[in-house]
Amino acid sequence: MPVHAFIFPGQGSQAPGMGRDLAAAFAAAREVLEEVDETLQQKLSKLMFEGPSDELTLTENAQPALMAHSLAVLRVLEREGGFRLTDRAVVVAGHSLGEYSALAAAGAFTPAQAARLLRLRGQAMQKAVPAGTGAMAALLGAEMALAEEICAAAATAPDGTRQVVQPANDNGGGQVVISGHKEAVERAIELAKARGVRRAMLLPVSAPFHCALMAPAADAMAAALEHSPPAAPAVPVIANVSAAKATDPAEITRLLVAQVTATVRWRECMQAMAALGVDSFLELGAGKVLTGLVKRILPDAAAAAAGTPAEIEQILKLL
Repeated sequence: MPVHAFIFPGQGSQAPGMGRDLAAAFAAAREVLEEVDETLQQKLSKLMFEGPSDELTLTENAQPALMAHSLAVLRVLEREGGFRLTDRAVVVAGHSLGEYSALAAAGAFTPAQAARLLRLRGQAMQKAVPAGTGAMAALLGAEMALAEEICAAAATAPDGTRQVVQPANDNGGGQVVISGHKEAVERAIELAKARGVRRAMLLPVSAPFHCALMAPAADAMAAALEHSPPAAPAVPVIANVSAAKATDPAEITRLLVAQVTATVRWRECMQAMAALGVDSFLELGAGKVLTGLVKRILPDAAAAAAGTPAEIEQILKLL
């Protein structure tokens, strides 16, 4: 019997049309989307279905939208398949904001709680750094150790002042995303090219996520989570920051606050799940980014994504 983990995508997987066919086909999906719309007092579902793309991509919209889509998929799977997540998954995990989706899937947050927290998280991350001050870049063909060396060298400006640049996501398969002050990230790109990294390029993002510049957003999340803490999840979450199992609400809170400024250790999260016996990864929500990463990090594991009615039918056969 395969041992399943349910995994949940992060920012960048959103696209106009997300969840539209799902909501048309399944009442369980509509209920989740309506609850999120009501909570945020915004027709987020309309933005998800129709765009415009630039508005959907705004961090404060993309984060709750991706969570809503993921939870809608899960509810449909549960209702159509007649099971609970706890019957099918030994652990859950999510990439960056996807960690909130994973926790909501495991019952640590209600959909309304997750929507409010992610709306705030998106706003706080956007406000943390003035526009144009920060940047992110992808290093393709660089392992984590080399990315750390490049960041350490790029952090010192020509005049000797120190700037922030650090690994933001270790996505595995030689893909590391770095984040920090724009000038430092640009220096890192040049250094990466000189060090033989296959490709180094700026990413079209609105803020430098998962680096020390996000400290004001971490403070905002600490306050928000104190007011709206998680419950114990029904299955353990593999946390981005520790790449280890977490079940204690106080520890989960600490890890979610730390996650705002820390590296998303996705490669190690995947390896931790494999070490627990997981050999089948089901990505619930928009896109197939994490499914692609599974194939790079754990080539022997099975991976499938579900975000549309047709994909849900395939997953139900697997389950």
